[in-house]
Amino acid sequence: MNYQETIQYLYTQLPMFTRDGASAYKANLDNTIELCKRLHNPQDKFKSVHVGGTNGKGSTSHMLAAILQTAGYKTGLYTSPHLKDFRERIRINGQMISEQTVIDFVAAHLTDFDEIAPSFFEMTVGLAFDIFAKEQVDIAIIEVGLGGRLDSTNIITPLLSIVTNIGWDHMNLLGGTLPLIAGEKAGIIKHGIPVIIGENQLETAQVFIDKAAQVGTNLVFASELFESESPKVGKSESENVDGLLDISLKRKTPATSALSDFPTSRLPDFPTQNLQLDLTGSYQLKNVKTVLTAVEELRKQGFNISDDDIRSALAQVKTLTGLHGRWETLSQHPLTICDTGHNPDGIQEVLKNIEAVNYTHLHMVIGMVNDKDITKVLGMLPTDATYYFCKPNIPRGLDAESLKLQAEGFNLQGEAYASVNEALLAAQTNAGESDLVFVGGSTFVVAEVV
Repeated sequence: MNYQETIQYLYTQLPMFTRDGASAYKANLDNTIELCKRLHNPQDKFKSVHVGGTNGKGSTSHMLAAILQTAGYKTGLYTSPHLKDFRERIRINGQMISEQTVIDFVAAHLTDFDEIAPSFFEMTVGLAFDIFAKEQVDIAIIEVGLGGRLDSTNIITPLLSIVTNIGWDHMNLLGGTLPLIAGEKAGIIKHGIPVIIGENQLETAQVFIDKAAQVGTNLVFASELFESESPKVGKSESENVDGLLDISLKRKTPATSALSDFPTSRLPDFPTQNLQLDLTGSYQLKNVKTVLTAVEELRKQGFNISDDDIRSALAQVKTLTGLHGRWETLSQHPLTICDTGHNPDGIQEVLKNIEAVNYTHLHMVIGMVNDKDITKVLGMLPTDATYYFCKPNIPRGLDAESLKLQAEGFNLQGEAYASVNEALLAAQTNAGESDLVFVGGSTFVVAEVV
């Protein structure tokens, strides 16, 4: 098979969550364990950092990878889903693996696939681990796909485990309460492996504290380590390029930290950080705190990462890693911005960023998937915007007319369009020079416009 035939095989022969939804989610790690056994357990042959959470795990993973590769380490990065190209999921020093690598892996293991019947995600995890081992990466940043406890990535023994935050998403698989969801995310916490929790959230903090105590490891809440000013976006040199997010952080002292018993020796060495980040969503402030805390833990484990490495990497995460779709400007006339935030917490952050933009009227190009409860999100969206409802081009996409009908129940007015691009064209055509066009609602909508 050539590359296109190989990718088509993967998409059509194996269960794929982005296409099939919950039916592709496996409630155990048996297939991954067996596949990796036949690959000679590549996950044991490289160092790793494991990153989970509801929102922000992708941005956090990309920032960490950018910093490590800037510091001179051969860095693997495994994330999901991809936006344009399957190979976005697996990168080394920011470069996607080759098409031939994918072809060779599938060709070599067709018999294994037939015998094990792994899901699309299980196969992809095997491919990532196999190539990271063969390429002898110094370290790999591994993003959890869904949940944590039963996620295929959870067969690694990392140097560090990170959970960014807990929010409402995939409740049909992870549980109907935040503590239940947190319990699944906490499944990546392992004996003796340091843990960083990005946000100290009242409803879920105790779940992580209890889990860390149960397995005998240290836990840190990154949000408790820093005081910060509201981030601001500086002007870019070109109107076609996003500006940089200016971030000012100051280390909290133990006396001002909510964690009064937090060991002083584990506080980050850098007392103050004035940083610039090329990911301009204000919500990235939370992720930067998590990233800096992770860097300090890696320093304690012997990684040589300078403050200059941090500053340089954060200012060019998109260039170094290929990350897209996080509060990304698509055009200036009219101002058009997209973001992959799609669950209630993600949409809340999107709306905060929209409020910070100076515009006359808001045009919302919105599409969603059909296997989630979208009522919470619809109830959050502004009623004074004009809506352009569309269906992302995947089988799980929610029909645009159905989305429009449900949205009308929340006083959201607009028209349905046959495709994402038709909806975007209509929005940009109707928008005035001082209007704002936003594109989102689903990662798969953003994938069609970046």
